[in-house]
Amino acid sequence: MAAVLSSKIQTRPLSPNIGAEILGVDLTKTVDAVTAAAIRDAWYANNIVLFRNQNISEEDQVRFARLFGELGQVINKHAGVSKQHPGVMFISNIKENGELIGALPDGEMMFHSDQCYSEVPSAASMLYAMEIPSKGGDTLFANMYKAYEAVPADIKAKIEGRKALNVYDYANVPTQRGTTSNDAPRFAHPVVRTHPATGRKALYINRLMTEYILDMDRAESDAILAQLFDIAENPAWVYEHNWKVGDILMWDNRCTLHARSDFDASERRLMRRSVVLGEKPV
Repeated sequence: MAAVLSSKIQTRPLSPNIGAEILGVDLTKTVDAVTAAAIRDAWYANNIVLFRNQNISEEDQVRFARLFGELGQVINKHAGVSKQHPGVMFISNIKENGELIGALPDGEMMFHSDQCYSEVPSAASMLYAMEIPSKGGDTLFANMYKAYEAVPADIKAKIEGRKALNVYDYANVPTQRGTTSNDAPRFAHPVVRTHPATGRKALYINRLMTEYILDMDRAESDAILAQLFDIAENPAWVYEHNWKVGDILMWDNRCTLHARSDFDASERRLMRRSVVLGEKPV
């Protein structure tokens, strides 16, 4: 039986407004309930948590993910979905026998929240770095609590109680926005959602997937969303993570957006992603 970790954890901030690194935790070992609660508290307080120098198997990653809820499934058909766990997916530009072994192979990706186009989006996403390029391919994270606090009062009044339509459709290129098709996965969620654990309000829109605000003139909706996207992506509350092999990073999709910077497509990149099922946003 795997050893059990100490219930004490130490953290240090990744940036002034979002993120914390958790020190001294080996995720190849079983995490006890007290340690898991401490990690969860740090996650809620910081939106994202990072563990460095990990050497975890797929089973280790799944075991850790299950501390935070039911493992979600990969919704869209992608290359690289694990045969053992339908909630684990490889993100990679590596090809074997001429075929990609993972999804979302390369290129820049705009800010978004995972599975916001589904009725019950994921609460947590975890990404584990296995191979990384020499530069680029970084992941940026934005604090949506801070973003909501920065929304002008008149705009807050206009979006209060409103929903916006989120659509998974990028003209078959999942790193850029496309023209919405009628059969693309979609769902309307609150523009502002309340986190079920912290009780805090967060913006829940994103440049890649949010199409328009329901029951609002389209021109007004476009103008408000453009302003909200800029607020959401303010560098003041964005942290850019420069990956190292052995990093595993967990973020809260209910109060965080993430994006990817471009990198040289000729260099290998291999990441393993898992998601934890959330709840219907309110």
